[in-house]
This record gives sequence, structure tokens and C-alpha cells, in this order.
Amino acid sequence: MSNPLEFTGERFTPECVREIWYEHFHRYAFARELVGELDVLDAACGEGYGSALLATAAHSVTGVDLSETAVAHARTRYLAEGLRFMVANCLELPFEDNEFDCIVSFETLEHLEDHQRLLAEFRRVLKPGGFLLISSPDKAVYTDQLQNRNEFHAKELYRDELESLLREHFPAFRLWGQKLLFQSAIWSLEEQPGVAFHQEDSGRISSISSLNHDPVYFIAVCAAEKQFLPTAGQGLDLFDDAGESVYEHYYHEIRKNMAAGKLLAEKERELAELKSALEERKPAPGWWSRLLGRS
Repeated sequence: MSNPLEFTGERFTPECVREIWYEHFHRYAFARELVGELDVLDAACGEGYGSALLATAAHSVTGVDLSETAVAHARTRYLAEGLRFMVANCLELPFEDNEFDCIVSFETLEHLEDHQRLLAEFRRVLKPGGFLLISSPDKAVYTDQLQNRNEFHAKELYRDELESLLREHFPAFRLWGQKLLFQSAIWSLEEQPGVAFHQEDSGRISSISSLNHDPVYFIAVCAAEKQFLPTAGQGLDLFDDAGESVYEHYYHEIRKNMAAGKLLAEKERELAELKSALEERKPAPGWWSRLLGRS
């Protein structure tokens, strides 16, 4: 096991925690369910954790990234049959036409200016019957609403801009949304078809048909005979309020703590500067004796 790759903010590393960890791992867990026995290109694979996860289901996974440091790290940290890592520019992929069944490229688009060239390259190396999985933040929410300012983002897109771009290169597409939510969940304690949950435990991702958590409350639907039980409400039911009050409070607390941390850092810097100034003004040892004419 190699040492963790330094987190600079440009690319995710598995040592990150909480929200960003959930978001990044969930995307790859979602993708893993779709790539079984396929030859996959993970474009802009970064640290390599996602490629390794895909490799647990795919026939082969090729992870490429522009960073030589990231690729060298991935080659050391993630070793699996059918998994390889290469240094490559996503705008000039070193592959033949029609080489991959699937391309996965999460949080890549916004880091580049030339979106047309990127999508054209993806279409070129993708087999005619293959598919692309791509993600990108919604500028209307990520930047305009939440006021995130990511210095590594070169060009973010609004939804209509993203749809227009995709339609030009991939006329058939379906959009999903992703967001970290704070909701009340009611779920069946029996596995249900069509319901999927992904859960990480000690580095292993499990796909299950019922939430693997201990419920705080039980809710029972009862009847004299099974045929009289209602068919609705057997899978997953989520509830929140339109104002997303729990999430809003959480987000407010995070911002407040960040502001407090910044203020504390500024005060510590000011204190260090004051200590340095006092040290510079501090008289040399024995100054009082010399002042009194003593040896």
C-alpha cells in the first residue's frame, strides 16, 4: 500500500471524508452496476480509486490521467487483474477508434475549456454500441446558489448547455441528478426488486436491495390476509421539506465553522507577528547591569 496522494483540491483522494467522499464514491458505485464484463476507459481517473472499484465488475479498466504523479501513485496502490493506468491527455487519447465498451469520466468536463474536443474524442474511442457515463456540476446550483468557487474549474455549464453539448455528440442520453440529502427514509425490511442501495464497509462496496441500517422506528402495514395488503410503499419512501431545513441548518453550521476557522487562523498569524516583533525589540542579556555600570 502506497502513501496517500497529497490532496490539493484539484482531484479527490479517498482520504477525504464526509460529503465529498459520499459524492465521489457513490458515482463509481452507481457506474459499477452498469459495466459488468465490459472494457472500460476511466478518463481523468485521478488517484485511481474509481478505476479500482470499476475493475471489480468490468472485464478490463484503463485509467488515464494527465498527472504523472497521480498515475504513478495509482499503479502502486491499486493492483488488480485487468486494471492498468496510463498517462494521457483526454483531448488526445492514445487509443484506436471504437476501442471501449464504456467510458466513465466523472468531474472532468468542468476542468477543461474545449468541451467539444473532449466529447469528440470520447465518441471516437467508444464502440458504436458503447455508452458514456459523465458527470459535471450544475453551475446554477454549485456556483450561483451555493457560491462555490473552485479555482480548478475552467468552464462550468448550466443544464441546458450540458444537454446541448451531449445531444450534439450523443443524441440519445438520460440525465440523473445527484445531491447529498438529509431526509427521513422509510424502507422495506425485505429486499425489493428495482430498489438499489450502495454501502461502503472497510473498502468494500456492497449493492443491496434494502437499506442495511438499524431502523429507529418500525412501521407495519397489517391485514387479515396477504391479498388485502396494499401494494404501494413496499420499496423506498423519502421525505423532506421544500426548504430543506435540515440540510440548510447543516450547511449554515459548516459555513460558520469555516469562517471561525479562518478568523482563528488570522488571529494566530497576528499573534505570531507580534511575538516576532517583541523578540526583535528584546534587549540583549545583561543590559540592566551595563546600564548601572556593573560588570
